[in-house]
Amino acid sequence: MKNLFRSCITLSNIVLLSLNTIISAQAQEKNNDGAGNLKYIDPRIGNVGQLLQPTRPTVQLPNQMIRMFPQRTDYMDDQISSFPLNVVSHRLGEVFSIKPSVKKIELANWKNQMTYDYDLEITRPWYYSAFLLDDEVNVEFVPGKKTGYYRFVFPANAQKSLLLGTYNPGESAYQFISDTELTGLETYHGNVKVYLYGVFDAGASFGVVKGNQVVNEPGIDGKSVKAWINFDQSKAKNISFKYAISYISAAQAKKNYNAEFAGQSFESIKSQGENAWAKVINQIQTAGGTEAQKRSFYTALYRTYERMVDITEDGQYFSGYDNKIHQTNRPFFVDDWAWDTYLAHHPLRVILNPAQEEDMLNSYVNMYSQSGWMPTFPVLFGDHVCMNGFHSTVSFLDAHRKGLKNFDMAEAYKGMYKNATEATMLPWKNGPKTELEEVYYQKGYFPALHPGEKETVAEVHNFEKRQAVAITLGHSYDDWALGELANDLGKTADYKKFNARGQNYHNLWDPKKQLFMPKDNKGNWINIDPKFDGGMGGRDYYDENNGWTYVWQVQHDVKGLIGLFGGTKNFENKLDQLFREPLDRSKYEFNAKFPDATGLVGQYSMGNEPSFHIPYLYNFTASPWKTQRRIRFLLDTWFKDNVFGIPGDEDGGGMTAFAVFSSMGFYPLTPGIPTYTIGSPVFEKVNIALPNGKTFRVIANNSSVVNKYIQSAKLNGKELNTPWFTHEQLVAGATLELEMGPKPNKNWGNGTINASK
Repeated sequence: MKNLFRSCITLSNIVLLSLNTIISAQAQEKNNDGAGNLKYIDPRIGNVGQLLQPTRPTVQLPNQMIRMFPQRTDYMDDQISSFPLNVVSHRLGEVFSIKPSVKKIELANWKNQMTYDYDLEITRPWYYSAFLLDDEVNVEFVPGKKTGYYRFVFPANAQKSLLLGTYNPGESAYQFISDTELTGLETYHGNVKVYLYGVFDAGASFGVVKGNQVVNEPGIDGKSVKAWINFDQSKAKNISFKYAISYISAAQAKKNYNAEFAGQSFESIKSQGENAWAKVINQIQTAGGTEAQKRSFYTALYRTYERMVDITEDGQYFSGYDNKIHQTNRPFFVDDWAWDTYLAHHPLRVILNPAQEEDMLNSYVNMYSQSGWMPTFPVLFGDHVCMNGFHSTVSFLDAHRKGLKNFDMAEAYKGMYKNATEATMLPWKNGPKTELEEVYYQKGYFPALHPGEKETVAEVHNFEKRQAVAITLGHSYDDWALGELANDLGKTADYKKFNARGQNYHNLWDPKKQLFMPKDNKGNWINIDPKFDGGMGGRDYYDENNGWTYVWQVQHDVKGLIGLFGGTKNFENKLDQLFREPLDRSKYEFNAKFPDATGLVGQYSMGNEPSFHIPYLYNFTASPWKTQRRIRFLLDTWFKDNVFGIPGDEDGGGMTAFAVFSSMGFYPLTPGIPTYTIGSPVFEKVNIALPNGKTFRVIANNSSVVNKYIQSAKLNGKELNTPWFTHEQLVAGATLELEMGPKPNKNWGNGTINASK
């Protein structure tokens, strides 16, 4: 706090503001001390990306609609362009901007950047504060579910103005209905009307921008509209703005406002937000580990609650899947990027909040019923066609086999079946199948083009290409999942059909290269350099990664993959080689072509989702100790507790769910098979309070930075010599007890190598 105080007193003419800032920060720290593990959360972790997107310091309630983070490039940027009233989607835009100003109202003000002081910024999941250096204004924010609350503290005797804008180019409006109230409209992504109702705590004069002029008129409709609010500097020093957002109507926005703000103050909303976060974060209690490991772990856990978000309002919701308002008696969730989240994010939620996961999967079912397709990346405006695969099928199977039933499985199955038999498999495309899918159905692989061969299928994305090997491998997993689900539901014919398609990965196995390689539509091998060929991101054949990553994309049939390698020893040797294999070129050249393949260790890419399960594959060999070694190294190297602490695109909970699982010491290697494989916990104790009232415990005696190897294990007091346990055991409240040491016990864990199912 001494550094914070010294920073404050150097600013002129703002003694009271400085004291308020210090008091606020001190109160925040006091609150954190009493909130258990909340004190370890630092939303700044990962705010500078390795090569691509950074994490965002999101302020919101867990899985709720209103999200806010200041608009800036990343943490290196010392200027904020605006504060949004709502971040609609993780990386797909905002609505309604606001910014304070002490200058005369001119058009240029809306474009002005606001310089802030890093050390005077406070970012907590439930509270945000920043001091703007140029105008000497302090900004505070707390979120509700469908509401937000800003407070602005201006310098004494300064002009006090707020500037409103919009982020999207479509139809928009601001209307001032009294000297303290306004309404707004912004069109998001072309098909979603977003409505605003807001109230200031002081009377003001209002105006709008028409063309290139700032005018004194009560409202305006148009595109990219702007508005301004002037407050009497002699009567108001601190300005508060409370508002509500609705995706349904202007009237509903006001209802949301009244429902959440009745009898509430800024401080009470802040306290409620802190309590909401304490409830979910303190569900997992840890002991031992370093302070840095706790900061990385609990910040990762916080990020897993950024998405999906509940957009129900007063028993109804707007759906971008048919552009209609629907009545409902349960939450409707949007904003999920399934290519990123099916691996670890959804499985984590199955453990921590299975009822919420059921609501999210039920939302998927409703989206299918409304649109005719099971979505791949469901967001507010509809299915954001992105990446490849129908991986929600895996999430449905995983949930079903772990006992989650509160959604219409029959309707879900119809949607999954339709996707698997009628939809295009092309990346970044929605719609009916093409001639390329017919090749997959008939020959068991997705066909590729030879280098330099001209594309003949109009539906192929001109940048994303065919991704033929990645498509074949990803859909082999999806088809396997659909077949397994069919078998569980008694659909024997479907089981045989999709179980066979689940083996399609065999068709691209090149036994000479010991990699998955592309074929053309006639069945001929295409001779490429699997490390580097295929254009940007290898997208002609792979996707964002090269053939060394995709050789492991058979987590639904690891035993079959081991067979292709000729046995477990060859499989283990190939894993060793992966982490040591050179790039065969400069990092500059490699990264320029594979910017997503970050967090490199040899050819292993910690910074991209297809790699999550790979270090755990040693548990299928005679050397599980190598999983323990690799996991600890990867966590210690790439998940630091600083602004660079995420190795790749975090994608709203996808990557950090990997860190949560791995830090606790286990991982769902194959979603769809209800087992977990054991790694190396960084904590001596982990207690997960399960929703059924029981507790799952991991005890790692003597665990430390050095003591990362498992010497022996017990499950519920009985000796365990296999690195696996079941979901049934977990939810029954099992205790996994590990004895840890500094050197590997090479005999532990290989007693039952194939106990993964």
